[in-house]
Amino acid sequence: MNTQSPTVADELVRRKRQEQLALPESLGQFVREQAALYGDKPAAVWFDRGVTMTYAQIDRAASQLADSLMKHGVRKGCHVALMLRNGPEFPLTWIALGRIGAVMVPVNAAYTEDEMAFVLNDADAQYLVIDAEFLPRLRSMPALPGLIAWERVVVRGDSDHPLNWDAFVEAGDADFVAPAQVSRDDLLNLQYTSGTTGFPKGCMLSHDYWMIHCHGAARHRRAADSSIENVLIWAPFFYMDPMWQFLMTLKLGGTAYIAERMSLTRFMTWLVDYRIHYCIFPEPALKAHPAGPGDADLCLRYISIYGWTRAAREEVQSRFNVVAREGFGMTEVGTGLLVPAWAAGQALERTCGLPAPFRDVEIRRDDGTVAAVDEIGELWIRGRGILWGYYKRPQANAESFDGGWFRTGDLFRRDAEGFYYIVGRIKEMIKRAGENVSATEVETVLRSMDAIDEAAVVAVPDPLRREEVKAYIKLRDGLSQTDVPPALIFEHCAKHLAGFKVPRFLHYMTEDFPRTPSRKIAKKRLIAGTADPFAGTYDRQESRWR
Repeated sequence: MNTQSPTVADELVRRKRQEQLALPESLGQFVREQAALYGDKPAAVWFDRGVTMTYAQIDRAASQLADSLMKHGVRKGCHVALMLRNGPEFPLTWIALGRIGAVMVPVNAAYTEDEMAFVLNDADAQYLVIDAEFLPRLRSMPALPGLIAWERVVVRGDSDHPLNWDAFVEAGDADFVAPAQVSRDDLLNLQYTSGTTGFPKGCMLSHDYWMIHCHGAARHRRAADSSIENVLIWAPFFYMDPMWQFLMTLKLGGTAYIAERMSLTRFMTWLVDYRIHYCIFPEPALKAHPAGPGDADLCLRYISIYGWTRAAREEVQSRFNVVAREGFGMTEVGTGLLVPAWAAGQALERTCGLPAPFRDVEIRRDDGTVAAVDEIGELWIRGRGILWGYYKRPQANAESFDGGWFRTGDLFRRDAEGFYYIVGRIKEMIKRAGENVSATEVETVLRSMDAIDEAAVVAVPDPLRREEVKAYIKLRDGLSQTDVPPALIFEHCAKHLAGFKVPRFLHYMTEDFPRTPSRKIAKKRLIAGTADPFAGTYDRQESRWR
């Protein structure tokens, strides 16, 4: 018997074997297969609403909805936007659209009218499924965006609109059969990501993308602990994480416990009450719930983390007897890197792990050549099922792809053993409490204010949210801070940006910005060597100057 410890080479061989295993052709087929296996077992519990659905009920409701949507004109290839809360409606509509062969466009529920209009127009959305709570935003628009008409808007919840989501489900035929074949190479999602160079871009993601993602995630966690069943999902479903976690849970034959919205104060109670085995664990929740007798009541067997300090990794291991494992993924490629189950020691070192199944990974220098061991360079990824490209963005596609390789824009290094470590980000992205904020998008909104001549937006450290948004602004000649007070600028931002994108800190520039030789604003020099990045700024949250 082989008693030697696994090696990196063993792990890569195991992952290559996974690539030989058959995967379902489509999302609809996958859900049908899992329903046949698990039938009346609870698949999902929306505990804030008191709703539980079995595997069979999800499969049946998705077919009924698909039938009604088809009767209402949805066809293979139609772009259907979803702006829904974290209820059953989101995954059921997604599955139904996948069964038809239509394309789902998730819309951030926090978006303002301007942001909604941008995504719906850019995505060429033809239909919209929307929560009644958000209907006033749509009605306040001068004209319906994109290709949408009121007769192609379906509303979930109480409203005076004639097309009701629940009625669509009830009226549909559970024996629905799609008239057109749906395969793994068909488009399933136009998943908008804030990106790092401006307004959101739609990632074109196929059925194969999601099947690779969820099956790989399930096998990886099963390798760590075969008894993982109860999964907590707390992020909004319009992000990719809840979608793959939901499908991963179905593959595991488990039960997803889904929160309507995140609550740090209730987080530990959820873990105990629902006997959660797996979740993405936000570091602020660890700080919000100090060690105590209740730790013994947790059933955690695997947790995913992102960017934690070593002290936090050690704390969670000692408190909950579970190893916190990092990884690397992004909307464009799904899972890129994972820490193996056997690499508990490396997990403390902030490594993102080894290449995931179906993923080839390299670190490249600026000239495109492969970097040496421990040399820092950009992470490039290729493989089956990554994004086709950005929708209607030929320039972004040309910049992001080199043949089959996708350039992530993230800086990494690889150690001699083969483990990958993230060093930083090339692109300008602010990570605020798990939300991606594009500095360029915020700057564009700030500059759209007549009184502002130039703006630069950067990330500053924050103990709770990891990063916060700070804006440097230069007013037009002749204007002063008295003429354009902080409240006026924040009010302008709030009209055009979701709340999480509105800068918390505001700094008025009394001199010119530091600049590069090409006259671009040198953002790094704005905060380089500054002992206190908050000095002289107005703090929106605390309503005071610092």
